[in-house]
Amino acid sequence: MSLYEKWLLPRLVDLAMRNQEATRYRAQIVPRAHGIVLEVGVGSGLNLRFYGRQVGRAYGIDPSPELLRMARRQARAAPVPVAFLACSGEAIPLGTHSVDTILTTFTLCTIPDPLAALREMRRVLKPGGELLFAEHGLAPDPGVRRWQHRCNPLWRRIAGGCNLDRKMDELIGAAGFHIAELTTEYARGPRLLSYIYAGSARPE
Repeated sequence: MSLYEKWLLPRLVDLAMRNQEATRYRAQIVPRAHGIVLEVGVGSGLNLRFYGRQVGRAYGIDPSPELLRMARRQARAAPVPVAFLACSGEAIPLGTHSVDTILTTFTLCTIPDPLAALREMRRVLKPGGELLFAEHGLAPDPGVRRWQHRCNPLWRRIAGGCNLDRKMDELIGAAGFHIAELTTEYARGPRLLSYIYAGSARPE
């Protein structure tokens, strides 16, 4: 891992994810989490302040030690106890059917194998559990899509593996989830980066 990936990139990610639009989606999605919560891609812990009293405890996973260090600082003021695990979404070290809610916000774009990660999420989620998500991805407009595909190889290299052109609803469905609720729209910002998929899904 380069010095850029280890030290500078986590700080850039934290700064970028503090933007007003990302915060608006966090405020809509995160308070709906309940019971035992697994946050996949906890990053620097920007969701933690939005957890409500209906959360009993939470697990936050991320492969970046530096982002987890930032998240532990955020957790000091969190309204619920949080345990952090340094791992990727493709191999979640929790038991089958062990969590009530899984939360992903602006995470599925960076996971190397998002389908494998979503299948792991389905494995650890209880049969009546819920996946809550707010993600950016492939836009519906042909002109925007073309530029997303063109820019994606370079963007992925400079943005820590972030992909512009993943169709999030199809990925979630392909992993064995039924989407119960879905909002798709452009957030404020560059259209290459700002097409949002937000909602909830349950295991089929």
